[in-house]
Amino acid sequence: MAHAPVQESVEQAMTTHEALAAWVSEVAALTLPEDIRWVDGSAQEYALLTDELVSEGTLTRLNPELFPNSFAAFSDPKDVARVEGRTFICSEKENDAGFTNNWMDPTAMKEILNDKFAGSMRGRTMYVIPFVMGPLDAEEPKFGVEITDSAYVVASMRIMATIGAEVLRKIEETAAFFVPALHSVGAPLAPGEKDVAWPCNEEKWIVHFPEERSIFSFGSGYGGNALLGKKCFALRIASVMARDEGWLAEHMLILKLTSPEQKSYHVAAAFPSACGKTNLALLQPTIPGWKAETLGDDINWMRFGKEGELRAVNPEAGLFGVAPGTGWSTNPNAMAAIVKGNSIFTNVALTDDGGVWWEGMTTEAPAHLIDWQGRDWSPESGRPAAHPNSRFATPIDQVDMLSKDYYSPEGVEINAILFGGRRKTTIPLVTQSRDWTHGVFMGSTLSSETTAAATGAVGVVRRDPMAMLPFIGYDAGDYLKHWIEVSAKANPQRLPKIFLVNWFRRTANGGFAWPGFSENSRVLKWVIERIEGTADALETPIGFVPAPGSLDLNGLDVSAADVAEAVKVLPEEWEAELAGIDQWYARFGDSLPPELSAELTGLKERFGA
Repeated sequence: MAHAPVQESVEQAMTTHEALAAWVSEVAALTLPEDIRWVDGSAQEYALLTDELVSEGTLTRLNPELFPNSFAAFSDPKDVARVEGRTFICSEKENDAGFTNNWMDPTAMKEILNDKFAGSMRGRTMYVIPFVMGPLDAEEPKFGVEITDSAYVVASMRIMATIGAEVLRKIEETAAFFVPALHSVGAPLAPGEKDVAWPCNEEKWIVHFPEERSIFSFGSGYGGNALLGKKCFALRIASVMARDEGWLAEHMLILKLTSPEQKSYHVAAAFPSACGKTNLALLQPTIPGWKAETLGDDINWMRFGKEGELRAVNPEAGLFGVAPGTGWSTNPNAMAAIVKGNSIFTNVALTDDGGVWWEGMTTEAPAHLIDWQGRDWSPESGRPAAHPNSRFATPIDQVDMLSKDYYSPEGVEINAILFGGRRKTTIPLVTQSRDWTHGVFMGSTLSSETTAAATGAVGVVRRDPMAMLPFIGYDAGDYLKHWIEVSAKANPQRLPKIFLVNWFRRTANGGFAWPGFSENSRVLKWVIERIEGTADALETPIGFVPAPGSLDLNGLDVSAADVAEAVKVLPEEWEAELAGIDQWYARFGDSLPPELSAELTGLKERFGA
């Protein structure tokens, strides 16, 4: 097997963008692929790629009557999730990476990466994927080019981003800057060597160079490790761009709500994993006359408009959701989009009739499945059929409740920002901040209790500022400072109101104090009524909580006593919470914004601590 000559790679480029042609040439010379393909993003190309992946055993074609044009993939058991321990922010100065990120000297890291990528694509095809995050017709579109040796990545990127020839033409026409994103599964093939269904390498590196705006990913073919437009670009690198350019790149859903009076509002909301983010993004309101539409479930880019209003766009083209827990009873809007097809499922179980299944999809499990590791499975097996981090990748335009404003290059005005965690005690169902800086304090101390799905002890409170802990591309203290400072661009009358929510508070007998899921629309109604000045609230040391009778409970079998349990603020619980915030803030050292230290001091004073 001969590798593609370097000069040939430049000629194949068919591009007038000199920097891109030179980079492709450089990567080809380093990685030594057998062939080079420029991805055009067409349906014909996708059909050819998926046919190849089926013939190679990487994809299983699903029953087209159940899931049209859809496929299942099964990863190596050692390549099933993001590898945060192997993820690095290699800023020029170590302090700029901060305590939340792994850091290595950029020069030393590049030596390691050059050694790993040398010959890493031997015997494989190198794919060049031009892509754009957000609308192609935006005022300042954000371009990237991913080079990968994984056809699975190409197929998945076609769902998750806008890719191909049209994007390349726009890059050329505008001589645009692009984020170079290099990916290899790290499994070169010797002449005559048979490939495996899921190539990967035991050694993994996910590396970001923020000043260069570049990404390198080696060894993993899975999810956010390999689809480099997602967390790597749209959050880690984009957060640095946002800091430098005066906007926000956030791990947030975008939801549109329309009242019975036909007035529309937009809510952005940040939740750590397993806290109900996708369910909220695809909400079905239970209150008569209210309508919900989604604009996105995961990533939100926000910048201030010409009138000082905060505007948001979803830079992604697909949903990349955790499958377990997504079901017809909990999230029918997601399921309706999934069964339309055109999806790739990874590490789910296969049904005997050529479909897929995972825990929580239906109330009852099928009598027989093939689990994600290819083994026979029955409800008596005593193990999950789908991996807990199994995924669906589905085009967002298949969501029936997608707002037409999703396609707007200007985005939508955000009226409220929600931060939410998973806490059994202490944090009320909903709390409104006193002002923007107090809201940033709420976001900076956002917390969840660890679940069985997380590594480590169960029930430990973990802080996750703005649900961005694994995704902040620079120092976390500077990130919080940016949140405070960016509000100076706002029209104060149009600055979003900030709220802290907790759907998971328990009562004294251990049950949930609030029913959650679609009933969270009632909390959103209160949020909107607070924006409009029509809902009552009680002032507490931590902010404003719903006054008795202010939450719309019509038709809901929840007692006033349960609601009181859900919104109460207990000083004895907050004594431990304040100590936890003290410990958390101590980790920031000198980079903690003094405004947030002052917020903590004020909170202690209000509790008389």
